Amino acid sequence: MTQRSPKVTVRQNRTLALLSALVKGAVAAGLGLGSLAVLVMVMWISSPYPDSGPGGALRAAAGVWLLAHGAGLVRPDTLSGVPAPVGVVPLLLVLGPVWLAHRAARDAAEAPDELREGPREGARSGAAGPSRAGAFCAVTAGYLLVVAGAAAYARGGPLYADPGALAFPVAPLVAGAAAAGVWTAAGRPLGPAPSWSPLALQEAVARTLFRRRAEAALRSAAAGLAMLLGGGALLVAVALGRNAAAAQDAFLGLAGDWSGRIAVLLLAAALVPNAALWGAAYGLGPGFSLGTGATATPLGLDGTPALPRFPLLAAVPDQGAGSPANWAALAVPVAAALAVAWFAARRAAPADVPRARAWSPRETALVTGLAALGCGVGTALLTAVAGGPLGTGELSAFGPVWWLTAPAALVWTAVIGVPAALLLRLWRLRTPGWAWRRDVGEADEPSTAEVRQEEAGGAEEAEEREQGQGAEEGAEKDVGDDAAPGRPRRRWSPWRRWRAAAGGGGGAGPADAASPAASSVPAPGPAPEAAPGFEPYDFLPTDPWHETGDPWHGGAAREARWASLKQGSGGLMADFPADRPADRAGQADRADPVPDRRAPDSGGPEATP
Repeated sequence: MTQRSPKVTVRQNRTLALLSALVKGAVAAGLGLGSLAVLVMVMWISSPYPDSGPGGALRAAAGVWLLAHGAGLVRPDTLSGVPAPVGVVPLLLVLGPVWLAHRAARDAAEAPDELREGPREGARSGAAGPSRAGAFCAVTAGYLLVVAGAAAYARGGPLYADPGALAFPVAPLVAGAAAAGVWTAAGRPLGPAPSWSPLALQEAVARTLFRRRAEAALRSAAAGLAMLLGGGALLVAVALGRNAAAAQDAFLGLAGDWSGRIAVLLLAAALVPNAALWGAAYGLGPGFSLGTGATATPLGLDGTPALPRFPLLAAVPDQGAGSPANWAALAVPVAAALAVAWFAARRAAPADVPRARAWSPRETALVTGLAALGCGVGTALLTAVAGGPLGTGELSAFGPVWWLTAPAALVWTAVIGVPAALLLRLWRLRTPGWAWRRDVGEADEPSTAEVRQEEAGGAEEAEEREQGQGAEEGAEKDVGDDAAPGRPRRRWSPWRRWRAAAGGGGGAGPADAASPAASSVPAPGPAPEAAPGFEPYDFLPTDPWHETGDPWHGGAAREARWASLKQGSGGLMADFPADRPADRAGQADRADPVPDRRAPDSGGPEATP
């Protein structure tokens, strides 16, 4: 009999699990590098006049891949012989490496299947996954190994990475993406704080209220950043539409063959997020630099710009003072501040919670201020990578200046957002509808059945019964804007008051009031809202049952009521007489239709109605 040894897998050995995480990081980097290399090789094959061989194309692909991580490149072949830096990072290319590193770390930090099923089964089978810190370090190390190899390979190509850029910002970018992946695998917790942090911070993070306020501030800041980016993209689109001819000339002049034009189009698409950030910086006020001697702001373009020929640069405003069309760009930060205020006010005064649970004005202002601070920090980070040098001399400064755009974003969102959030909080806490009408009784307008009763038996009895029937008039509810929650509303029907006036004008004489059948049986004729053949009936009175002097308790009235109830029930009611036998009821003159009531003693207190 042969005994099979257990298969050694990653889940059975923690060391192999860490090795697997290291491999996952390397594979993620290889996927990003390989996909970009395939695209570059397709462009090189389709080009009718390639500048170099396949080795040069692969080295250029490695340089572009490093540029997607934020590494500054150096172009050694220039007309002046001086190497020229290339520091403008196409932000659309950054999404690929960040997503791959994030996914690799998330997969490495997830618990094995055996541990998900139960700790006892996982321990029995020898399952052991890497810790969160181990997964983070292993994935980051595997990814950076590929980065170092690509930088060494691209050293002899037309574009190679600056060695100092590998330490910053490439390594922090990869580490941040891996940390986000591990955090996602852990369920995105917002605590606890690290042990080395101050005790006050640890206590604050442990509170649920603090976490909710922090989450609201982060969401509001993200909304403000999204509005800034959207507004900047709109400004660029409008400017390109106005200068479409110049953009077309630049696009056609850069390449004469279709492969070159496709390459220019792909590069322009990768730089669209950069253009949106430039437009946001323009709307915030500081604008952006077009070389060392020119700056574009809503007030005008100062200096002589050193613009290379590129389609997206056709959106740059003309030289001279700004016009009212340029000043309209200031609406972008205003919209961003209002977005921050709206998201903060929604969390401060939700629509589905009581008024007492809403945030105080101080808390609302504090959360909005923190959101404005987050919007300023996010703007600084994004604008810092949106620009950079494109060469030496005048092109050494190109794009927005982060240390000017960040304070501008903070001031705009704080000055406008905090008062707007307080006003929106008051507006959301207002009493909806016509609050002064809630104190007015809704029984002033009679129903259709009551109007008929007034025509037949008199207006006095209809007004007394109206309060008891108001809760049962469900078919005549109205859900208008001024209706209070939980309160029935009647449809507005002009013929009701006309018929009520006609019935009240006719007057009900004593003879009509003395007729029990006429006071309880509705008048013939279908109601406007009733189905054909339906005859409504009345409910029991709210007066004490023992007041037999009221015509309501007359024999003819009871017979008419039971006949109407039986007809309206559709055959569900039993056929029994309205009067009870004297030997069963105990009193021959009793007129109560309810069988379980008892007559009050003559000497005792009266029964409660």
